[in-house]
Amino acid sequence: MKVDGEGFEVMGEEKSRDCAVEVINVWSGPRSLSTSLMYSFAQRDDTEVLDEPLYAHYLRLKPNVCHPSQQEVLDQMENDGNKVVREIIHGPCKKKYRYAKHMAKQRTPCLTKEVLRGRHVLLIRNPLEFLPSFDKVLQEEIPELEMVHLASLYMELRSMHQIPPIIDATDLRRDPEGMLRSLCSAIDIPFQSSMLSWKAGPRPEDGVWAPWWYSSVHKSTEFVSPPPFANKPFPKRLYKLLEQNQPFYDFLKREAILPIPAPAAPPPLPCLDNKELFVWVNGQILPRNSAKVSVFDSIVQGGDGVWEGLRIYKGKVFKLEEHLDRLFDSAKAMAFANIPSREEVKRAVFATLIANDMRDNAHVRLTLTRGEKTTSGMSPAFNVYGCTLIVLSEWKPPVYNNTDGIRLITASTRRNSPNSLDSKIHHNNLINNILAKVEGNIADAGDALMLDCGGFVAETNATNIFMVKKGRVLTPHADYCLPGITRATVIDLARREGFPMEERRISLTEFHTADEVWTTGTMGELTPVTEIDGRQIGDGKVGPVTKYLQAAYSKLAESEGEIIPFR
Repeated sequence: MKVDGEGFEVMGEEKSRDCAVEVINVWSGPRSLSTSLMYSFAQRDDTEVLDEPLYAHYLRLKPNVCHPSQQEVLDQMENDGNKVVREIIHGPCKKKYRYAKHMAKQRTPCLTKEVLRGRHVLLIRNPLEFLPSFDKVLQEEIPELEMVHLASLYMELRSMHQIPPIIDATDLRRDPEGMLRSLCSAIDIPFQSSMLSWKAGPRPEDGVWAPWWYSSVHKSTEFVSPPPFANKPFPKRLYKLLEQNQPFYDFLKREAILPIPAPAAPPPLPCLDNKELFVWVNGQILPRNSAKVSVFDSIVQGGDGVWEGLRIYKGKVFKLEEHLDRLFDSAKAMAFANIPSREEVKRAVFATLIANDMRDNAHVRLTLTRGEKTTSGMSPAFNVYGCTLIVLSEWKPPVYNNTDGIRLITASTRRNSPNSLDSKIHHNNLINNILAKVEGNIADAGDALMLDCGGFVAETNATNIFMVKKGRVLTPHADYCLPGITRATVIDLARREGFPMEERRISLTEFHTADEVWTTGTMGELTPVTEIDGRQIGDGKVGPVTKYLQAAYSKLAESEGEIIPFR
């Protein structure tokens, strides 16, 4: 026998003609609609199906495993796995395609790589759905259910550049035609509508074990929609097994095919370079799609976290110490416990920036939550694990039009009073700001101006605000607004450059009639405002004081900051 470089048999011309069958190997775990999918393919006029041809081979190697019909399987089926692959799975066939149904665990180490010839499909099902059906199974049989077999097979095929389509059993039940069309497209065979139904009762393609296992599927005639939710509690004794299987399912599910016609593609990212990012979550650097926190984290339970925005210029983090001061002040005001040290936070920031190779034109969203809870609820008494630290760095130029300016409207939502929630706590619960931003979005404005409880201007939904009148620079007191670090920097710059600078209560009318207006924030820097509530500001163009301070701020930001320790 001749073999090629992959260990596959090289057949002679005559033998090749006899075995000119295209094999579709479908690998699955238990209770995953594998038999229904086999029945579906059996309805095709161009396909022959095989029901677990490697089952006897598997049982021969597992003498201590007791399965119903075990002796019948060993007596009636070929148990030499490699012979099965050569002579049965890839043997002569009168039809164009041969569909071979397999359990993933039946791919044993003693099989040669010839078993990987042909096309391959992985059929998966959420372990949360199928594990309860094994509640009465003997404990020694349960390890066979692990989805690690499917994940391992996927990685092996992928390493051979044979990436198999993955189909989720629940998706198949929800949209049989769409998923079958998608599967046929993925394995490059035409879809046939006959695949959507079959006759009830035993089938000629059934394995000899059918009387023990197929009573339910024999009652079916098509794929049936899944129930909206489980009607029984999840068995407690299987919880650990669920935890072991779920990561493998989640991994495979991310690669699963979608029905045809597929849903609309996800919206494009504002910056395509952010598609592949590394994020720091509680001591680990993770790829973007793996960066998650527990559903028991306080940030999920109640938006209970504090945060900072950092900007990166020329290999340095601008105003890092000032931002950390405010982060720790906010955490102290919120009575957080087990807070990471200043050095730990800085190391996390630097590690994330270095992992992403971000040296300029980047922004960091630094979040510190109260941490994970032992159970859902508001009380911080449930937070016993310590804080959760998240460092999200993105490529992000200034988010506003700093060249031509933006338009503002005044929101009906008033800024929080210190009587209810002090804005000096830089807290993640931003509903007050979000409601104002909703109004701004509806009006197609850049942002929304927010008034305090006395009707004076506080800030916008996202930034502090300044105005110029007859050469004097004014900004509202930081009573109802966040005392922004960019705000403080611009106040210092204005005074240093000789502009009269005043903090006081400012009415909305004064902003309507200002000569110049701009907003300040880490994410947007200095953004000119050319219109408020339909009133043109000054001559409707970016004013001279705004331009001057923009230039001064850019120069300062590029010359100061803490160096990121790249090697």
